[in-house]
Amino acid sequence: MLPETNRLKHRKDFSAVYRKGMRRNSAHFSLRALRKPKSAELSKPTGEKSLQPTRTGISISLKVSKRAVVRNRIKRQIRAALRQLLPRLKFGWDLVIVVRPIAQECNYAEILQELEQLLVEAEVLDGNSRGSIL
Repeated sequence: MLPETNRLKHRKDFSAVYRKGMRRNSAHFSLRALRKPKSAELSKPTGEKSLQPTRTGISISLKVSKRAVVRNRIKRQIRAALRQLLPRLKFGWDLVIVVRPIAQECNYAEILQELEQLLVEAEVLDGNSRGSIL
């Protein structure tokens, strides 16, 4: 599981990302990303801490598979990839990863590579270590 602070959980948060966020597409996934405004908390010692952590949600419909086992396996693989990329994510974003039906064919390495590519395109992933998997 992702840490509690990095989870997008409420319907209103998902709706805001769908309504106002930018969209980036790949063969197996669609990424919606919305930059959150900086919080007004200036009492913290560093400027980076005043930004909220990036939160991520996964949207996978019955169109991907009627079997919950298949959908849950894909979600687990996506969460594992996000955990690996979490230290490199910039602060202050809400992300929704929409899974396409063709994603059933993906293995973990393909999921990781595609997510990294989408996050780089959306400029959510820190550019210091860009070429690690691409």
